[in-house]
This record gives sequence, structure tokens and C-alpha cells, in this order.
Amino acid sequence: MEILAFGVQADEKPLIEQAFADHHPTRTLDVFLTTDTAPIAAGHEIISTSVNCDLGADVLSNLAAGGTRMVAQRSTGFNNVDLDVAERLGITVARVSSYSPYSVAEFAWTLAMAVNRRIVRASTRTRDFDFRLDGLMGRDLHGRTAGVLGTGKIGEAFARIARGFGMRLLGWDVAENPACRELGMTYVPKEQLLAESDLVSLHVPLLPSTRHLIDATALKTMRNDAILVNSSRGGLVDTAALVDELRAGRFTGVGLDVYEAEAGLFFLDKSLEAVDDDTLARLVTFPNVLVTSHQAYYTVDAVTQIVATTVDNVLDYTAGRRSGNVLVPRS
Repeated sequence: MEILAFGVQADEKPLIEQAFADHHPTRTLDVFLTTDTAPIAAGHEIISTSVNCDLGADVLSNLAAGGTRMVAQRSTGFNNVDLDVAERLGITVARVSSYSPYSVAEFAWTLAMAVNRRIVRASTRTRDFDFRLDGLMGRDLHGRTAGVLGTGKIGEAFARIARGFGMRLLGWDVAENPACRELGMTYVPKEQLLAESDLVSLHVPLLPSTRHLIDATALKTMRNDAILVNSSRGGLVDTAALVDELRAGRFTGVGLDVYEAEAGLFFLDKSLEAVDDDTLARLVTFPNVLVTSHQAYYTVDAVTQIVATTVDNVLDYTAGRRSGNVLVPRS
């Protein structure tokens, strides 16, 4: 049985092929699954997808008509999947429930430090042999406050690094993490965390209840000189409201590895095209904003774990087993 994998990055391809080598032949595609590309899956019982693939009602219906019965998503997030439709069509959906939390936590800190110390601007200047320090002044994070919204495995890893910097820790989550408590974290209401934190980092899943968790009101609650980092899901931040605050001259820096309208943009080369997303176009013009293309997870350690779990999910399906990674059970 051939496994068809959509949205495969060049660095990811050999890892997928090697992981499946002893189990199933694989065909990897760099194109994402959309209504236009769904017909390619015809005749494939099992496909694998990435987080920016479209698994809405139309695509799922097309897949089901072509004989697809299992989708193995290579990500933790699944907001791109219409689970109700998948269940109705009898399509099993599985995800990667966890992988290296350090990949995302470390990258979140990379964004935080880059905007705090103006690394991108400094690098651009030195390439032009401009070695002035004007406008490059950052600030110590030691002794300041880090607010962590979402204190699961990734949030905990982020908090451990913050503790290494000597920062005061504030946390917010629906359930407290005892390990974060042991680090000295104090759990407070979201509004208090936003008002008191010098650095705010988001590590919560995108759910209906968390969409625009950082909205216009939340942004206005934050300190004028705060740093905001989002390496979780783009929909957590109301980007239009964020642009309004940035236009007003607020925030020391904003580091975004995700964007709420990233589908159809991120992971693709749009350098020769006119991007018609006015919000994103405005966002990347601010000198205190750094946008990267959903790469926080992208380490050899994390991707190897993601691929290994994807293989296990496929093997569980073919053997008729069900694990905790299954979102929609096999009919």
C-alpha cells in the first residue's frame, strides 16, 4: 500500500522515506492538499498531511470519493480538519499529539531575543558595513517578568529558559502545571499577566475558545514596551488589532512564527508575486516586528519524532488498533 504525503518540505522528505522504508512505499509531494490537488490522492487509502493542508468538507468529500480512508496529520494542531465531516465520511484522522517541546520553546526565545536586541537590523547594517549602534539598544531580561500563556510541555520548556535568565514567572492556563509551580511560577488571571509582563509568549492550542485570545482589549492591557511572541497558532492573535497598536508606536518588539491567514502563503515562495494580504504586508514593514514562516518546530529532532509517530499512526490503522493520537476513529 503506497502512502501519499502532501506538503513535504525538502529537508523532511528523506526522513519520511527512511521512516516508512520497512513498512510501506511512499510518494512525497511538495504541494499542499487543496480542492485543486485532492484528485491526486485518488486510489490512496492512506494519505499524510501537514498543518497548512486543507481538510475541509469539500476536500474530505473528494478524498472519500477517491478511496481515502485514513489521514495521518504530521502536526499537533488539527484546526485545518473538519472532524465532523471526516467522521460522517468514515475517514480516520490521526495526529502527532506531542513532539520535542524544546524545538518550539527555544525558537520562541530566539524570536524574543532577536527583537529585543535588534538582531535583524544589526545584521542588515553590518552587511552594508554600517557599524553604528544607533537604534540598536535592547534591555536586560534578567529581573524582568515573563508571562506564559499556556503552560503545557512547550510552555514549561519556555518557562525553564526564562528562569535561567533570572526572570519572574507568571502563568495562565485552564489547568496549572505543578512543574511550573516548582519553577516559581505564579498563576494569575490573563489580564494581570498581560498588564505585568515584560515578555508575553503564547503556547496554547487554537480552539474556538482561544481564537483571538490576544484581541484589541488584551493588546491595550499590555505594557507599551512589552515584547509579544507567538510560536503557537496564528489565530490566537487578532492581527488587524495588532497592526493598529504597532502603528500607535507600542511594543518593544513582536516576534511571530505564525499568522492567522498563513495558509496559501507560508511554506511557499511568493517572492515573485504580488501578495494581496494587506495586513501581512503592513505587519512586516514595522522595524520592531519579526515574522518567520512557521518554522519553530523545524529541527531534525522534532521532525524525526513527528515522522516516527506518523508511521506508528499508520501502522496502528492498518492493524486495526487505536491510540490516543486518533481524532476520528476508524469506522
